[in-house]
Amino acid sequence: MRKKNITLERVLVEDYAAEGKALGRVEGKVVFIEGAVPGDLVDVRLSKNKKDWAEGKVSEIHQLSDKRVAPFCEHFGLCGGCKWQMLPYELQLRYKQQEVEQNLRRIGKVNLPPLLPIVGCADTRYYRNKLEFTCSNRRYLLPGEISAGEEIPQQNAIGFHVPRVFDKAIDIYNCHLMAEPQNLIRNTIRDYAAAQGLRYYDIREHQGFLRNVVIRVLTTGEVMVNMVFGKEDKKARIALLDHLLQKVPAITSLLYTINQKWNDSLNDQEPIPYFGKGYAIEKLEDFQFKIGPKSFFQTNTRQGEKLYQLTRQFAELTGRETVYDLYCGTGSIGIFLSRQAAKVIGVEVVAEAIDDARENAALNGVQHAHFFAGDVIEICDDAFFASHGQPDVIITDPPRAGMHEKLVQKILDMEAPTVVYVSCNPATQARDLNLLDAKYDVINVQPVDMFPHTHHIENIVQLKRRNNR
Repeated sequence: MRKKNITLERVLVEDYAAEGKALGRVEGKVVFIEGAVPGDLVDVRLSKNKKDWAEGKVSEIHQLSDKRVAPFCEHFGLCGGCKWQMLPYELQLRYKQQEVEQNLRRIGKVNLPPLLPIVGCADTRYYRNKLEFTCSNRRYLLPGEISAGEEIPQQNAIGFHVPRVFDKAIDIYNCHLMAEPQNLIRNTIRDYAAAQGLRYYDIREHQGFLRNVVIRVLTTGEVMVNMVFGKEDKKARIALLDHLLQKVPAITSLLYTINQKWNDSLNDQEPIPYFGKGYAIEKLEDFQFKIGPKSFFQTNTRQGEKLYQLTRQFAELTGRETVYDLYCGTGSIGIFLSRQAAKVIGVEVVAEAIDDARENAALNGVQHAHFFAGDVIEICDDAFFASHGQPDVIITDPPRAGMHEKLVQKILDMEAPTVVYVSCNPATQARDLNLLDAKYDVINVQPVDMFPHTHHIENIVQLKRRNNR
């Protein structure tokens, strides 16, 4: 019979491992620990217990590490957004660089040059340009509220979900991830909803009026809000939206969406403009990008600009090259590189993103960038190459799952002299580099921190075809 509720006592935390988990050892067994800092002495309640390793969460801290700093957010420890606030930023960067190198060596098993020093953020707070908040009729109750045993009349919340708790939200009053007026917007909605008795969404019963609010605050000064309702109530909807515009005059575009599905995804929904032009403009260097309510865009604008500058540097363009931008999304990387390229070919499976890419190219006067909707594996055949040319440089920026093995093989078949692989998951990037090693050498590795106080890390790898060197 498997033992449950096992707690390991007084474990010394030695280091950090992958995905933000700390690492300790007990009688030779490696223990991955959530919520700890190297140097802590902790008790760990296990959630997994295997022969050679275990995993768990801190249940008690006996001694605090001298590496700890005071978290700056009142919601730290509950909200899943900024789990590394207790670490000095310079240590966050060190552990992120360490994770990139360990993944590339352990999973990639390819010859690596010395990694370039990680590029940190100048701004470690208020760096996001997009946040989505949940309106829930089940507020996550604090331990003190539960132990008091008193009736709690106010159960509504606008905020983030507690990790692994899908039906409750933390009531967020002050978030440090985005500049104002995001706190004012959220708190205005909360106060108005309380005064008017508006019903928050019940995810279990699939009922309620207020469901989500998506906010974008951009470096151009534009502010776009999409208010998502669980059902249509025209009178209540108009009253809320008018009140929001009155209290938050900084809003430049206000939209609403009626989402009556069981899930919160808006990809198949149609946001309706209520005030303003229904989109916003963001800038990277002097390039402009139109961002609609469903558009993907780098959520850290200033660091995204650095990421693209480094990508452009690794592409080593002279003005004569044909660049293939795979997973091109709304065309931001390809357009950003376009002045140094003879031609840009972008391919993306999401048709709406390709529409945005074409519009962004026109917005920037880029006439030599061409975007195609579909699967790269199917699109890039001999006829396509005959029409548009073989790639001199391939840029690939896949989602966290990395590239499909067939796409890796397609890149090997294309035989571009240079490949620049931009990744938000060094583990899957390492797996793909192992396959690309059949024809390519890794020349440069550049980690970039896009999300301070989290364990997430971007990484850029420059590869060169062997017979081209």
